[in-house]
Amino acid sequence: MIDYSKVLNKTVTDIKPSGIRKFFDIAATMDDVISLGVGEPDFQTPWQIRKAGINSLERGKTKYTSNKGYDKLIKEISLYMERKYSLTYSPKDEILVTVGGSEAIDAAIRAIVSNGDEVIIPQPSYVCYEPITRLAGGVPVIINTKAENDFKVTPEELKNAISERTKVLILPYPCNPTGAIMEREDIEALAEVLKDTNIMVLSDEIYSELTFSGKPHCPVASVDGMKERTITINGFSKAFSMTGWRLGFACGPKEIIKQLIKIHQYAIMCAPTTSQHAAVEALRNCDEDVAYMLKEYNMRRRMMVKGFNKIGLTCREPKGAFYAFPSIQSTGMTSEEFCEKLLASKKVAVVPGTAFGESGEGFIRASYCYSVEHITEALKRIEEFLKEI
Repeated sequence: MIDYSKVLNKTVTDIKPSGIRKFFDIAATMDDVISLGVGEPDFQTPWQIRKAGINSLERGKTKYTSNKGYDKLIKEISLYMERKYSLTYSPKDEILVTVGGSEAIDAAIRAIVSNGDEVIIPQPSYVCYEPITRLAGGVPVIINTKAENDFKVTPEELKNAISERTKVLILPYPCNPTGAIMEREDIEALAEVLKDTNIMVLSDEIYSELTFSGKPHCPVASVDGMKERTITINGFSKAFSMTGWRLGFACGPKEIIKQLIKIHQYAIMCAPTTSQHAAVEALRNCDEDVAYMLKEYNMRRRMMVKGFNKIGLTCREPKGAFYAFPSIQSTGMTSEEFCEKLLASKKVAVVPGTAFGESGEGFIRASYCYSVEHITEALKRIEEFLKEI
């Protein structure tokens, strides 16, 4: 009999499964559960995007595209970045189309990080950064962001985290799970810390279209001195409600993108062709659809934050993405305990803050990309739970 403990890669076996999926999978086995757990828009992909995908299939567009992506899509991404953010990226060698933003993050970290290199990761943040760093042989260096700083990375925290082995700083803003954003002055302060280093920045901006501060999203690469050191990750899942289409992209210096393309060539070949044809339509003609969804999210955001505060769970205003991150410290429970008991007694699924790093202890993540009825009933059940405990 094979001893699988001697076969498997220890780095992989030591990685914990996603804390997000844990509660989603438990909820899936129960009846009448209301889930606020998964960050997936409840809107259908806009019809004209679906139609473009259908038309591409009907026209037999089912072959591989080039490794870096469908040429029309790459041009549209270039135009989009210039139109939205005044950032110029050459379609020739500064853009790569990937299988979701997740592949772009993985390829970027693998292209830069060697064994023992350090990657600075602010937490609470999305669950993939730390495991991918470990899989690349890197060493995660965690910045535990604080609620009193609105979960932003401060210049002092960054200075203290940098060492001679630091290769990459990850900036996950707008942030999943906290809803925090970094405004221009915040990024400028970090740029001052980085200016005389060779540290690269991986800026995960998948929620760039979903901001509620009254100001447009500020890309890290748009700040003076940052474009040459920034790999911008974005995609279609969140803003265009295209999660299942699995399409993202990376923009950055040609010297870096060249290496990402090599990893992509051998691991993936190319992103799904149908999805790429559909995404052209998304970038060309769907600004109004995105604006409509943003308006709806904003209404739900205000409703959820007000609801949590009303029932006694202090909740700061999230200014980006589509998550609220209320404190449950008043209950005396751990985040894990709170979520388990809430799910068992009231059939409401939320995610413990610790799924996003140890600094998430004392918080839960609740997504407001669900219907008003869904959110209303969930808040009602959570209030009942709080009264009972």
